[in-house]
Amino acid sequence: MAEKQFLTPAEIAETLAEAAQVKAASGTAKLLALGIIAGIFIAFGANGSTMAAHNLLLQPGLQGLGRMVAGLMFGTGLILVTVAGGELFTGNNLMIVSLLERRINGLAMARNWLLVYVGNFAGALAVAALVVFSGILNTSAGNFGGMAIRIAVAKINLGFWQAFALGVLCNLLVCGAVWMACGARDIAGKALACFFPICLFVTSGFEHSIANMFFIPAGIWASSNSLWLEAAGIGREALMSLTWANFLAKNLLPVTLGNTLSGCLLGGVYWFSFLRSK
Repeated sequence: MAEKQFLTPAEIAETLAEAAQVKAASGTAKLLALGIIAGIFIAFGANGSTMAAHNLLLQPGLQGLGRMVAGLMFGTGLILVTVAGGELFTGNNLMIVSLLERRINGLAMARNWLLVYVGNFAGALAVAALVVFSGILNTSAGNFGGMAIRIAVAKINLGFWQAFALGVLCNLLVCGAVWMACGARDIAGKALACFFPICLFVTSGFEHSIANMFFIPAGIWASSNSLWLEAAGIGREALMSLTWANFLAKNLLPVTLGNTLSGCLLGGVYWFSFLRSK
């Protein structure tokens, strides 16, 4: 009999519960290292998506198409994480399945989340700094740099609960992608499982905390360049909002909370549906 090409949802739930035990027991250095790698991969996806779409995003009648083009590129980041290896905070919210199965405790899960989050932040920041320093933001007469600033300003000026809601919507799709990738038996299956949900979340304009660890610092640093700032075409008041304090309090905090809530809710529903009866 031919080998199954994918796992059933119940088998995925069991597989993720077992994998979470390994994640919870992993050493600090390993979690930080794999967290940094994942942050780098997601930042690559964020940068590539902006490069591909920045000119379209500047055209009022083509912004939907621009977001779709960005979405086509962004999924590469999660494919790299799931296939090449990495620890991503938003995906690790599915560790809640193992917690509900009583295979890990809350402290072990929180430790994993904290270390991976810090690693993701470090990796994304490193890529943001290198992108700004490299000069590739000069692309399209500085419009790429201008778009980096515009994206950061838009994200920072979301309302707290708006950012929270967009974070909730985002991680339903990201964790759905991770869930399906876990069920695939080959690289092509894992890549396709990641590609479509991530394309959907980017096209929809939802908010991902780890991606924002690249987008907003890149925009903050880019705003010090006069060419990129002119290309951004934003007012002084909007520019004044582009601060590290606003990044952390007005975007990263609510988006992280929203991502965490929806990731845990999705994992909880699947645990209830497929493992609770055992």
